[in-house]
Amino acid sequence: MPLQDFIFYFKLGWEHIISADALDHQLFVLALVAIYSYRDLKQVLILVTAFTIGHSLTLFLSITDVLRFDSKWVEFLIPCTIVITAVINLFGKGSSLKSVKINYYLALVFGLIHGMGFANSIRMMLAKDQNIGWGLFGFNVGLEAGQVFVVVLILALTFIIFSYTNIKRRDWVLFVSAAVFSLALKMALERIPF
Repeated sequence: MPLQDFIFYFKLGWEHIISADALDHQLFVLALVAIYSYRDLKQVLILVTAFTIGHSLTLFLSITDVLRFDSKWVEFLIPCTIVITAVINLFGKGSSLKSVKINYYLALVFGLIHGMGFANSIRMMLAKDQNIGWGLFGFNVGLEAGQVFVVVLILALTFIIFSYTNIKRRDWVLFVSAAVFSLALKMALERIPF
């Protein structure tokens, strides 16, 4: 695969999270990261990678026509995953070892759902004569790089907030999770497929 093709798909993956049209993806990452601090960077990176693995798997299965899903349902389920993540933050027990393990599994499963959302678009871009594996690899490396960038921004922001204000961690988690919940619920209600 020529380097220019890798760069093309890398940019596509990067924009899948960084662009202004990626609000649902950004909200999901924000909800995932809200309960963590900069000290938890390793855990957060593993969490985001679990999401990318799920995303990659479903994207691959969709592109190779092993799985096909009605896009209306996928567009509805994506904000539902964000709502669930925010609710877990609102009523969960924080970052205990048990909840961290549950978060890894949820990130993986929710990544499967999010991967379906982009499958139709990328399926048309990957021509039959192209190596699907390299295109997906470039896309997923770009996606992971974009997610890591967003995670670092969020953790840097929370570090600044906690260093220079009297805001308590639990108040921050409640505020962020409630805001994400509200936006995601609105998105889900607008996308009800029936």
